[in-house]
Amino acid sequence: MSSPGVEVPAALAASYARSLGDEGRAWTAALPGLVADLLDRWDLRRDGATSAGAASLVVPVARRDGVRAVLKLQPPRAETAAALAGLRAWDGHGTVRLLDHDPGSGTMLLERLDGARTLATLPDDGVVIQVLAELHARLLAVPPAPGLPHLRDVAAALLEQVPRAVPGLADPAERRVLRDWAAVVAELAAEPGDRMLHWDLHYDNVLAAEREPWLAIDPEPLVGDPGFDLWPALDSRWDDVVAGGDARRVVRRRFDVLTEVLDLDRERAAGWTLGRLLQNALWDVEDGAPALAPAALVTAEALRGGPPGPQPSGRS
Repeated sequence: MSSPGVEVPAALAASYARSLGDEGRAWTAALPGLVADLLDRWDLRRDGATSAGAASLVVPVARRDGVRAVLKLQPPRAETAAALAGLRAWDGHGTVRLLDHDPGSGTMLLERLDGARTLATLPDDGVVIQVLAELHARLLAVPPAPGLPHLRDVAAALLEQVPRAVPGLADPAERRVLRDWAAVVAELAAEPGDRMLHWDLHYDNVLAAEREPWLAIDPEPLVGDPGFDLWPALDSRWDDVVAGGDARRVVRRRFDVLTEVLDLDRERAAGWTLGRLLQNALWDVEDGAPALAPAALVTAEALRGGPPGPQPSGRS
């Protein structure tokens, strides 16, 4: 089937040029030819406007039998291989369904979902967190795919980085907070868990679908304790959470729903969530941030039952 050539969004091209230099520019330059090759090979036609995710090109297509799908193109890396393994294991059980895959390029052919309708479009946060928690429970019920990265290794790497990161924080009190989070992770690290985690299950990574009301997209599968998987949901729509005037209460309510639906030990789940805050903080310090994110501090206080106090105005 012949189709007009695809245009790579400028933002995606610029992102890869910044992050990968010549390699990134070469990858984005090759995308139109790759799309044309895959359309011919898989007998597809273009069926909508091309868009871009954070790190991928998304091309709506239709198969000869009329089934609507999307091509998702991203460089073939370890993260792509993990996502493929996870999607095969879930096999549409709570996630977007993988229809085909090109090993050479890392391209996925996925079932078409409604990209304009995410869970974040629903106004009632109580309804949203309940839907997400029930979907999360379905994902956790599927045994892990072989060969996925493991939380034990992630935790070990985090603890190794902490001594180098601490001096990068300007406030001695925040240095103590970072050490405290690390101490909690060190206590939990001997039992890192054995469930297959999505690792990025926030409100915008759940889309409306025809096959089911809601399905998860963009997994970054990891084997470990489900407590390490809660933070994206706790942090979703953060600007709205802060604007409501009681961010700690919202975090605690979301945490309560997640731990109840997923049947998690609350203390362990809170501890592994602090581990996720530690991971984010280490990334921020590596990028030059001199302070912990206000959202992280609010979340940590909420999980530890800290008293309400002045609410930060945002993420900065």
